[in-house]
Amino acid sequence: MNLIKKFKAPLLLVLIYLVLAILWPEISGRSAKVAIDYLREMALIIPPVFVLMGLLEVWVPKEKIKKLIGTGSGLKGFFFSFLMGTLPTGPLYIAFPMAGTLLQKGAKVSNVVIFLGAWAAIKIPQLLVEAEFLGLSFTALRFGLTLTAVIVIGFILERLIKAEELPELQAGSNIPGRTFGGSRKSRPLVN
Repeated sequence: MNLIKKFKAPLLLVLIYLVLAILWPEISGRSAKVAIDYLREMALIIPPVFVLMGLLEVWVPKEKIKKLIGTGSGLKGFFFSFLMGTLPTGPLYIAFPMAGTLLQKGAKVSNVVIFLGAWAAIKIPQLLVEAEFLGLSFTALRFGLTLTAVIVIGFILERLIKAEELPELQAGSNIPGRTFGGSRKSRPLVN
């Protein structure tokens, strides 16, 4: 019984696939193919990300992160966070564990939000392709509005949420948000 509780989400997914296979075999086949493709992609991407996170954990001291993007970093922290988010390529889910590690090492919430927002919507390689297909004026306007929104959201979240209030950071988890097989007691982020 404890094993069922531990794996209830994957078991529920298998049950849904079985129902789909019985009622709509074509949809179930397409859905399974998409799921397998995503699993393959993640199996190739996630291990190197965790290696990089481990290296970040060991090679970059907490004091360096605090200095670059921590509480007293000011505009330098904003620009560094923005630059960190615009340079990489790859799916956004790679950035979440990195963001958690940055928070654990003392980064400001607003700078982590700026990093995530830039990664999601303002990557330099994407901007070049966007300008080619949609025009420079469209790209510049979208870039400006997106950057403004990311900054505003970052500063709003900074006011509403303090890094030390995040449950994963209080627990000292090495993998933020890790709940594999365990239960997490939820509490409100804002009091």
